[in-house]
Amino acid sequence: MEEKIEKTGERELDLGVILNLLKRHIVPLLLVSAIFGAGFYVYSRFFIQKKYEASATLIVNNLNKNKNTVNSTEITAAQALADVYSIIIKSDSVMVPVIQNLNLGVSSDQLKKNIDVSTVNSTQVIEIKMRHKDANYAKKVIAEIVKVAPPIIQKRVAAGSVKTISAANVTHGGAPVSPNNTRNGLIGAAIGFVLMLAIVLLKEFSNNTFKTEEDITNVLGIPILGMIPSVDTKSFNKSV
Repeated sequence: MEEKIEKTGERELDLGVILNLLKRHIVPLLLVSAIFGAGFYVYSRFFIQKKYEASATLIVNNLNKNKNTVNSTEITAAQALADVYSIIIKSDSVMVPVIQNLNLGVSSDQLKKNIDVSTVNSTQVIEIKMRHKDANYAKKVIAEIVKVAPPIIQKRVAAGSVKTISAANVTHGGAPVSPNNTRNGLIGAAIGFVLMLAIVLLKEFSNNTFKTEEDITNVLGIPILGMIPSVDTKSFNKSV
């Protein structure tokens, strides 16, 4: 008997148990989720500093003596140069002149942290972005990079040219790009739901009392011979 109780005495956490708990505690689960979601949304909207984004795009052209023909080899070479140019744009060769020309009062490393340079979909197009709390500041810096970078690049790498496709401008119609209030609110709601579910599960599986006939049968592994009904003492005393 001891061996049987030991084997059946373990309470298993299966999908059915979780679904049953969700049904029984759906109101507090949703309430806590709503509270956490609202809290994260309010904090994101009113307490996290907004940031704006400015960007510009450049295109890399490989030097070709025959200006009338462009083949796949030329395009591939230009794509390879785009990766090289991206590195040069974020180097001190470009960052230092930009800082000096605009009197930014920051170090080269500090400016680099806010600048993102990448090729667009592995093409020969380079996109330069900057995020900052001041949209005009970001636009000014990007515009200066686009102005300073091409002659420095052509001087360092005599294998191609770089031209501006789109000048510096503030993206997203001038609206802030971060924080994402809706996403943060959903994250908060998810965190609240998971925390409340963890509390419910912990409370449920740390409670060793029997609540139903099935609990007795499943845990002890013995049949039920009889049950003592619950009696309302007030109603019983009145009837006597």
